[in-house]
Amino acid sequence: MKISQAIKPLTYLKAHASEILRDINTNGASYAITQNGKAKAVMQDIASYKASQDSFTFLKILAISSNKIHQRKFKPIKVAFKNLAARTRNE
Repeated sequence: MKISQAIKPLTYLKAHASEILRDINTNGASYAITQNGKAKAVMQDIASYKASQDSFTFLKILAISSNKIHQRKFKPIKVAFKNLAARTRNE
């Protein structure tokens, strides 16, 4: 689907909700919903949303890890696993 076809005003959504949902679930399409000419929301299927959230979470973990490395706030892996093993034995 062309991006120009995926941008719909709120009034279109109200009038064609079942059609849009069918297209989203059948074709994996995503829609940008506008209100007063400004983008306000995105509609997509649950699987795509979950995949996006998982990707964002992974990227956030990578960014945090990278910052910790640059700040030199890390432990060698042997020390980290030794500490983890000690904590799990104490719980």
